[in-house]
Amino acid sequence: MAASDQEALLLSEHLVGSIERVTFHNDETGFCVLRVKARGHRKPVVVVGHAPSVAIGEVVEASGGWLHDRNHGVQFRASELMTSAPTTAEDLQRFLGSGLLKGVGPSLAQRLIASFGARILDVIETKPHELTRVHGIAMAKALSIGEAWAEHRALKDIASFLNAHGIGGFLLTRIYRAYGVGAIDIIKANPYRLVLDIAGFEFALADQVALQLDVEPTAAIRLQAGLSQVLSDAVREGHSGLPAEELLRQASRLLDVPEAELKPILDAQCASGQLVSDELDGRRNVFLKSLYGAELFIAQRLKEIAQGLHPWNGFDPEQVIVDAEAAIGVRYSPSQRQALASACRSKVLVVTGGPGVGKTTLIRSLTHLCAQHELTIALCAPTGRAAKRLSESTGFPAKTVHRLLEASEGGFRRNAKAPLECNLLVVDETSMLDIRLMAALLRALPDEASLVLVGDVDQLPSIGPGQILSDIIASGAVPVVHLKEVFRQERESRIITVAHAINRGLVPDLGHQPDSDFYFVEADTPSEAMAKMTILIRDRIPRRFGLDPVRDVQVLCAMNRGRLGTHMLNGELQQLFNLPGLESLHRAGWSYGPGDKVMQVRNDYDRDVYNGEVGIVREVRRDHGELTVAFDDRLVVYSLQELDELALAYAVTIHKAQGSEYPAVVIPVALQQASMLRRKLLYTGVTRASRLVILVGSRAALVQAVGSEEEPRLSRLRHWLQA
Repeated sequence: MAASDQEALLLSEHLVGSIERVTFHNDETGFCVLRVKARGHRKPVVVVGHAPSVAIGEVVEASGGWLHDRNHGVQFRASELMTSAPTTAEDLQRFLGSGLLKGVGPSLAQRLIASFGARILDVIETKPHELTRVHGIAMAKALSIGEAWAEHRALKDIASFLNAHGIGGFLLTRIYRAYGVGAIDIIKANPYRLVLDIAGFEFALADQVALQLDVEPTAAIRLQAGLSQVLSDAVREGHSGLPAEELLRQASRLLDVPEAELKPILDAQCASGQLVSDELDGRRNVFLKSLYGAELFIAQRLKEIAQGLHPWNGFDPEQVIVDAEAAIGVRYSPSQRQALASACRSKVLVVTGGPGVGKTTLIRSLTHLCAQHELTIALCAPTGRAAKRLSESTGFPAKTVHRLLEASEGGFRRNAKAPLECNLLVVDETSMLDIRLMAALLRALPDEASLVLVGDVDQLPSIGPGQILSDIIASGAVPVVHLKEVFRQERESRIITVAHAINRGLVPDLGHQPDSDFYFVEADTPSEAMAKMTILIRDRIPRRFGLDPVRDVQVLCAMNRGRLGTHMLNGELQQLFNLPGLESLHRAGWSYGPGDKVMQVRNDYDRDVYNGEVGIVREVRRDHGELTVAFDDRLVVYSLQELDELALAYAVTIHKAQGSEYPAVVIPVALQQASMLRRKLLYTGVTRASRLVILVGSRAALVQAVGSEEEPRLSRLRHWLQA
C-alpha cells in the first residue's frame, strides 16, 4: 500500500481470536481478509495477511500492526499469521459446517458435535469409521471425511514447519501447491529445491532454512544449487549459458566458497547431464540443458526446412515482382526486389532493415502472391499490438505466436504431431523471439512449408534468453536480405532520420524545427524532467497534435526503478489523469479504476491474453471485487486476486514496448539511468512512435546512450548453424 494511503496507529503487536467470517481468500497466493473476534476487542476486527487455508471457527494468531486504509478503514495487517483448530463447541460446529470438509454442512456438523462433543476432531483423524454411528453417514462418506481432514492437517503442519523456518505469506501457498502433502520431507531432504522450483524464492532464504536444518555450508546440495542459481540468473539476463570461469567466480561469491571446491561439483553436474559443458571459441562454457537442446533443435530444424521442396517451385521471380507491383500499386526498391526474388527461391529467408525501408510492403506482397496461387499463408508476431498492426497493414489476418500455436498451460497444442496448416509462415518482429518460443514455432512448422523471418536486427533482443535473429544472420547459414533504401515520404520524417542516426552511433540533430515529428526538451534534473513531461503530456501534445494523453501518448522508460522509472511515473501520471476514487479496486499498493491504462504482465492462456498487451479499465464492480479491461475489441474480467496479472501502463519499459507502436512516445533520458541507457534501447524506443517522439532530459545522457553498446549475449545457436 502506498504510504499516502495509510497511517500506522500502533507498533507491532500480537492478536489472537476466532475467525467469524472469511471475507476473501486466494487459494493460489494465500492472501486473505478475515473478520476475527479477537481477545480484548469488543467488536470484530479485520485481519489481512497470508495463509494457505482458513476456515470459520478456527483460532487465528497474528503478529503485525494496525493500519488505517483510506478505503477500507482500520485493519490489522499481519506479517505472520497462523491458524489452529477451534477450542469451543460453538466454534467447532461453525468450523465443521463451513464447507472445509467436503460433504459436511451445518446440519451434519451439529449432529457430529452432538454425538462426539469436543473430541470430534480426534475421531475424524484417528477413528473415522466411528462416524458411521451418526445418522446419514455411510462408511464411504466417513472415510472421505477422514481423508479431507488429513489433507487439511497436512497443510497446517506444512504451514507450521515453514513458519518455524521463516517462510510465510504467498511463498507458503506456492510451496504447498508445488509439493503437496510431501512438502516437509522434500524440503528436509534438500531445502535448495525451493530456489529452483518456487518462483520468487531467494537463495538467501533457502540458505536460512538450510542452516536451521543443519546443512553444512560446503554440502554438495548447497554448492550444486548455488551454481544452478548463478546460471539461472544469467538466463534471466538473456544468456543461454556462461563461461565456466565466470560461473565459478560468481558462484564462489554467492556461496562464500573457494572456486577450487566448486569446480569438482560443476564437473559432476556436467558429467551427470544436469548441465551441459561445451567449448565456444576455445573457451569452456556451461549451459542449461533445456536451452542447449533447444538451440541445437532450432539449428537442425532450420536446415531441414531449407532443404525441402519450395512450395513456389517453378515460379518466375521476375514475373512475380511485376505482378506484385501491379497488384498492390507500388514500385519496389532494389533491395525489396531482391527480397521478393529470394522468397521465391529460398525456403528459409531472413529480411531485416530499419524503419521506413518497406518491410511491411514486402509482407503485403507475399500475402498477395499466396492468394493469387491459392497457397495458405500464416502471419504472426510476438505481441498482440504487433500482430494487430501487421493485420491492419496487410489486410490479412495475423495472430500472436502464442495464439497461432494455440498455447495452453501445458504448452502448445500445435506441434510436430499437430502442425500448422500453411504453405508459408511469415514471422514479423523476429528479434523479439526467445529460444523457447522459436523452438516451439519450428516444431509446429510443417516440412513442406517455407519460412520468412522479418525484423530489425538492430532493435533490442528478446526479453527471454537468446538472440535469435542476430544469431541466424551472423551465421551466414540462411539467405539474408537487408532492406536499405528509405522511401521518400519516410525520409521526410525526423523520427526515421533520428532513428537511423542513433543506430549508426551518431548523436542526432537536436535543434528545434517547426512542424517536426521529433523534439528534444532539455531538463537537467529528474524533477525538472517530470515537470516538463507533465506539461507536454497534459497540455502541449493534445493541443498541438490533437492526441489523447492516455490513449495515444506512451511514456517509455529505460528501467522500472528510480525517479524516472515506471513505478514512480505510473503513480504520478495516474494522479494526473485518473485520480483513484471510490470505484477503484486496490491490490498490492496500486489502485485500478475506470479509465486506467493497464498492461497484462504474464501470459494467461485461459483468458487468451498475453504479457505486454495494453488495455483500458472499462468497468469496476466493487461489490463483486472485479474489474473489466478492454484489450482493443476484447473484454477481459479480473477478480481481486487476479489483479497481480495487471500493472499500470501510463509508463512502461522500452523492453515491454517491443513490438508495439504508439502515435506519440515520450522518453525520459537522464544520467541517473546510465546503467541501462544503451544505443539499442534508445533506438528501439524511438522507433515505437508513428507520429511523434519527444526526448526529455540531458544532452550528456543522450550522448552517453548513443555511444554505449549492449553487452553481447552468450548463445550457442550461431555456432550450431555454422557447424
